[in-house]
Amino acid sequence: MNKFFLILLGLFPGLSFASSVTQNLDLTNHWAGYLALTLFVIAYIFVMVEEFTHFRKSKPVILVAGIIWAIIAWVYASNGMPHAAETALRHNILEYAELFLFLLVAMTYIEAMRERLVFDKLKVWLISRGYSFRQLFWLTGFIAFFMSPIADNLTTALIMGAVVMAVGSGNVRFISIGFVNIVVAANAGGAFSPFGDITTLMVWQKGLVDFQQFFALFVPSLVNYIIPAVIMNFAIKNEKPATVEDRIMIKNGGIVITFMFLLTIATAVSFHNYLHLPPAMGMMTGLGYLMVVGYFVRRRDSLVEPTSERFDIFRKIASAEWDTLLFFFGVIVSVGGIGFMGYLALVSEAMYVQLGATYANVLVGILSAIIDNIPVMFAVLTMTPDMDLGQWLLVTLTAGVGGSLLSVGSAAGVALMGQSRGYYTFVSHLKWIWAIAIGYGASIVTHIWINSALFDNVPI
Repeated sequence: MNKFFLILLGLFPGLSFASSVTQNLDLTNHWAGYLALTLFVIAYIFVMVEEFTHFRKSKPVILVAGIIWAIIAWVYASNGMPHAAETALRHNILEYAELFLFLLVAMTYIEAMRERLVFDKLKVWLISRGYSFRQLFWLTGFIAFFMSPIADNLTTALIMGAVVMAVGSGNVRFISIGFVNIVVAANAGGAFSPFGDITTLMVWQKGLVDFQQFFALFVPSLVNYIIPAVIMNFAIKNEKPATVEDRIMIKNGGIVITFMFLLTIATAVSFHNYLHLPPAMGMMTGLGYLMVVGYFVRRRDSLVEPTSERFDIFRKIASAEWDTLLFFFGVIVSVGGIGFMGYLALVSEAMYVQLGATYANVLVGILSAIIDNIPVMFAVLTMTPDMDLGQWLLVTLTAGVGGSLLSVGSAAGVALMGQSRGYYTFVSHLKWIWAIAIGYGASIVTHIWINSALFDNVPI
C-alpha cells in the first residue's frame, strides 16, 4: 500500500530542470512539499469536474502553478539560494514554449480547414453513401484510426462524432457504441504517430524515439482497436439509416490549405531529423506557409464572394483551443515545481526499480485512464528511467491507449460526452471496459512479441 501511495503521490513531478542547479533541497518531508501537493490535487479535482461546474480547466492549474513556485522561491531564498528556483522555472517555461508553438500551429491549421469546410465535406460524403449502421461503425472507426495520426485524436473524435450523430438519427444504441468505437480508434491511431497525441509529441520532442520508430507501434495499435471493435460490432443491428442528400462544397483554398498542412508536418519532421532543430521551429515555418497562402485566399475571396466573410489567418489563430494551451502551461509549470521539490526520486524507485520497467509502463496506461495521460507522461519523462527503445515505445503505447478504458481517460472521450447530448456517458462506456481491456492487454503482448528486437532484455 505504501508503494502504491508513493506512485500516486509522485505522478506529477515536472519536467527536468536546468543542470546549472547544483544543489536541490529535499522538500518531500517539508511543509512546502505537502502544501504544494495538496494545492495541486485540489486544482486537478476542479479539472476533472469541469463538465459539471463549467469552470475552465486552465484556471485552477495556472493559479496553483504561480503559488507553488512562489512557495519554492521563498523556501530557497530563506536557505541562501535566491536564484535556484528562477533557473529551474526558466527551463520549465522553455519546455512549455516548444510544446505551445507546435500545438498552436497545428490547431490553427485545423481551424482553417474546418472553416473551409474540408471536414464537413467528408462528413456529408459518408452520410450520403447509403451505408448500413454496421458499415458506418467500421468506416468511422477506421477513418478515426488513420486520421488521428495526422489531425490528433481530439479533432478526429469530434469530426467522426458529428458523423455518427448525423446518421444515428436518435438510434441510442448505435450512437453510444459508435462513440465508444471512435474513442478507442482515435486513441489507438494517435499512439503510433508523434502528431496523434500530446504524449507521443512529448516523447518525440524529447528525442527519446525517432519519428520513423513510432511506426513500430502500428500493429499493436491496430490490435488495440480491432479487438474491441469486433466484439462491439455484434451489438449493432445491420439496418440502414435514412439517406441524407446534403451538398457541401469546399471553400476556396481548402484543398491548398490541406496540402500546406501536410507540407508543414514534413517540414517539422525534416527540421528535427536532418537539421537537428526543434520540431516547433518547423511548425512555425509551416505557419508562415499558411500566412502567405492565406493572403491569396483572402484576395480571391474578395473577388469570388465579395459579400461573404473573407479568410483571416489571425482569426484562425484566435480560434485555437486557448483553454487547452493554457491548461498545458499550468500542468507543466505546476508539476515542474512538485518534481523540483524531490518527489521524483521516490516515484522512480517505487515504479521503475522495484516494480520493473514493463510492469511500471503497464501501470502508466491504467493510471492514464483515471488521471489523464498528460501529467502521467510528464512524470515518466521527468524520471527518465534507464529504458531501452522497446520500453520507451511500450510506455508511449500504454499512455496513449490506456485512456480508452474510461470515457474520462482521454480528451477524445471527454469531448464526445459533451457532444453526444446524453447518448454517450461514463456508464455507457463503462459497459465495454472489459472488451477495451482485452484490446489493451493484447496490444502490449503484440508489441513485446513483434518488436522483441527493440528490447535489451526479454520483458517480464
